[in-house]
Amino acid sequence: MFRSSQHKQILDNLSKAVIMLDGSLCIMYMNPAAEMLFEATMRRLKGMSANEWLAASPAEFKVLQDSLASGHPYTKREARMVTMSGRELTVDYSVNTIPQSGGSRTLLVEVEARDRLMRIEREEELLARHAAARNLVRGLAHEIKNPLGGIRGAAQLLERELNDADLHEYTRVIIEEADRLRNLVDRLLGPRKLPQLSDVNIHAILERVCSLVNAECGGWLTIQRDYDPSIPEFTGDSEQLIQAVLNIVRNGMQALQRAGTPTPTLQLRTRAMRQVTLGTERHRLVCCVMISDNGPGIPTEIFNNIFYPMVTGHADGTGLGLSIAQSIINQHQGLIECVTEPGETQFKLFIPLELHHENLR
Repeated sequence: MFRSSQHKQILDNLSKAVIMLDGSLCIMYMNPAAEMLFEATMRRLKGMSANEWLAASPAEFKVLQDSLASGHPYTKREARMVTMSGRELTVDYSVNTIPQSGGSRTLLVEVEARDRLMRIEREEELLARHAAARNLVRGLAHEIKNPLGGIRGAAQLLERELNDADLHEYTRVIIEEADRLRNLVDRLLGPRKLPQLSDVNIHAILERVCSLVNAECGGWLTIQRDYDPSIPEFTGDSEQLIQAVLNIVRNGMQALQRAGTPTPTLQLRTRAMRQVTLGTERHRLVCCVMISDNGPGIPTEIFNNIFYPMVTGHADGTGLGLSIAQSIINQHQGLIECVTEPGETQFKLFIPLELHHENLR
């Protein structure tokens, strides 16, 4: 198969997954990178036909056969593959033919996983959009709060000069409305004080949120828990984290209530994840909190903007809960993601377990 041991050594040391298929399109070789990608050893997969894992549809398998017969290389983008453990992957793969002695051919398949790159791109975009929105709100808040202070002060001075007590009602309206707008702007800005850091147990935070929600809902909502006890304590602001989780849980609870879901259920799960990239930074260990509900899902027309302030799917909402939650998790160098479909909405909170305090935003 290899003309020299050096060729095999080169393939074995490549970081890209490489697989060789024989004339029957069965696996004859795969390098260690391919073993890691497909979560199975060469010994286990040797002799397996390509139509069992690489070419999921008959049409794709036919393209492989045609390439082997004609000798024409080709590349397929964002193909779906399933590992031996059942995990679905998005990959790019290129197929090249290699002539063998006697006129036969083999296929060399180079596979590159796209999931991690797609995830990094998605997270970078999410963080950039959130940072842009936060800067926009800060700029607007500055422009709004300055004149509000002047209006409020002028109303107070005017009130002192008015001898008719009946006219004080009007100045009070001006002062109260100025205060209301200032409070609204403060809420738009989200948490502005530096986190009060201490050792945090994520399960204590979730239990605190559960007790608050149970007291609010009066028992009509079922909360399921599935905790990973191996998650260690980490450094964070417990009050802010309670606020972030509570905002998301309340959103789910309100969605279930409005939809009249027959068996309203919220599920809280925690898992420790290793080697996770958030934005441009790779973290050795990350706590993942998954908050799911079985409600109607988030409308597609607002889904891409749910972490912007003032974006809400119902008339009596402020549209600030998710924006504030994202700001808090960002302050902890983490990220919130969401997937939704009718019958299930899931928020994932990724919080690095090794925070660099000097980078806390």
